[in-house]
Amino acid sequence: MSITTLVLGQSGTGKTASLRNLDPAKVALIKATEKPLPFRAAGWNQYTTDAWAMMIQAARKAVANGKEIVVVDDFQYLMANEFMRRSDEKGFEKFTEIARHAWEVISAMSALPAHVRVYILSHTQDDDYGRTKIKTIGKMLDEKITLEGLFTTVLRTQVQDGNYQFRTVNNGSDTVKAPMGLFDSDVIENDLAAVDKAVVEYYTITAPQQEQIA
Repeated sequence: MSITTLVLGQSGTGKTASLRNLDPAKVALIKATEKPLPFRAAGWNQYTTDAWAMMIQAARKAVANGKEIVVVDDFQYLMANEFMRRSDEKGFEKFTEIARHAWEVISAMSALPAHVRVYILSHTQDDDYGRTKIKTIGKMLDEKITLEGLFTTVLRTQVQDGNYQFRTVNNGSDTVKAPMGLFDSDVIENDLAAVDKAVVEYYTITAPQQEQIA
C-alpha cells in the first residue's frame, strides 16, 4: 500500500509549483490537462490523460520502471472532462459512474507498492455551508463519495505576503489533516520535496532491495 497525499488549492496558489524541487528522475508526472509547468522543466517527463483507466495504467507502468513518486496534477479535470463529454446523457447514472472512476484512480494509486508516494493535486470549492473541499462536479457526485476520506494526509495551499505555503492543520472549515507528528508546523513551505522527505522519514520508507544476480 502506497502513501497517498491530497494537495488542495485554488488555481495560482502554488500546487504545481510545489513540484519544483523534486527529482524528476524519481517522479511520474501524470497530468489530467495539458499545460506547461510553472518552472524550468528540464528533465521532466510528462504524460497527459484524463481517462481514468489510462491514468492507472500509466502509474503502474512508471512504478514498474522504477519511479518512486507518482504525481497526478489537476485531478478535478478527470471528473469535469468526463462530465462535459457526457453532458448530453440524461439521468443520474453518469454521476455514479464518474464518482466510481475517481474512486478507481485513487484506489489504484493507494494499491501501488509500499515504497511509492502518491501526490494528487486538485482545485477546491466551497460548499453550501462555507466548508472548503476538493472540487468535484456538484452535489450528485458528492452524495456518492467523500474523496478526502480516502486520504490520511490532506494539505491546502495558501499565499500570505507573497509566500506560497501549505497548511497542515484543519482550520475548522476545510478538510486539511495530517498524522500526528508528520509535520513540525501548522504552516510549511509549498515544497513537495520537503513534504516527501518528511513522509519517507515518518513512515520509514525504504526502496525495495534489488535482486542479486548469481
